[in-house]
Amino acid sequence: MSLSTTKSWSTMHPLNPEDRGAIDAMRKLLESHKGELKGTAARPRFDEIMGYTPPADGVTYESDRIGRVPGVWCRPRDVRSVDEAILYLHGGWHVFGSALAYRHFVGHVAARAGAAAFVAGYRLAPEHPFPAAVEDVRACYRGLIGRGWRRIAIVGDSAGGGLSLVLLSIATAEKGVGGVVPVCAVVLSPVTDMTFAGGSWETRAAVDLYFTRAQAAALLHAYLGDHDPADPLASPVYGDLTGLPPIRVHVGEHEVLLDDSRRYVARAVAAGVDAKVDVWQGMQHVFAASVGKLSAAARSLDSIGAFLRERLAMPPS
Repeated sequence: MSLSTTKSWSTMHPLNPEDRGAIDAMRKLLESHKGELKGTAARPRFDEIMGYTPPADGVTYESDRIGRVPGVWCRPRDVRSVDEAILYLHGGWHVFGSALAYRHFVGHVAARAGAAAFVAGYRLAPEHPFPAAVEDVRACYRGLIGRGWRRIAIVGDSAGGGLSLVLLSIATAEKGVGGVVPVCAVVLSPVTDMTFAGGSWETRAAVDLYFTRAQAAALLHAYLGDHDPADPLASPVYGDLTGLPPIRVHVGEHEVLLDDSRRYVARAVAAGVDAKVDVWQGMQHVFAASVGKLSAAARSLDSIGAFLRERLAMPPS
């Protein structure tokens, strides 16, 4: 059940009573560790956390390199078409995260979509600062086209969600490359504004269990250095969103990145894009990774899977 807000492009999903206890338990467990993930030393811990997501049934995993970018294929047992693929860009503030650590979570997306998903292991900062990640995901997308895929959805979370929206704009503008335009984008808790202009950095600071502004600023500085954070290749909310394919965003109500989602979708809708945001009451950052623990995670993934199935099955325009 969902409750629509006053905006037609935004839906608030009420907190399921069965999830309330799980959220309270998470709060007790995580509150004292808020803001701890800092610098490259936190990479093993971040990967360990992502490893808590259980594997999806019937999904196999295979290492590969596409467009010079290493990564992992998540292949569901039931794939509808060899022309359909998902390019997944993982989160981690451009400093953490790996394709291997994300494979089980992305396996759930792939299984629900009925399409193989490639998790791109793009280069991380500070060893490889901006625009290395942008270059890598662009090369990976082109590599998929070069391999023969024609129906490609771009999906990502957190920093990878912002990167997905950057790639969506690039790939749409470069539709002359193989004549292929992404069929859609789905992003979870995306970082769309590296200037920290979103009001939820203040209004959600107390309830967000993971991040502080100082922590995020240090991580994003490792990626951007002195580069302008309002560059649309870093902060897609400032880009020209005209003509983009359909976009769906899922975000937790209790996270500092809430307004990054709402502001991006508002601008996309104003530009004539079929864009919608699903806000999940009481939920934290990328809550869908807690599949098996939160009913909201399964419901969010089901919605994402249904949207991807619909878009991937549509004939090219």
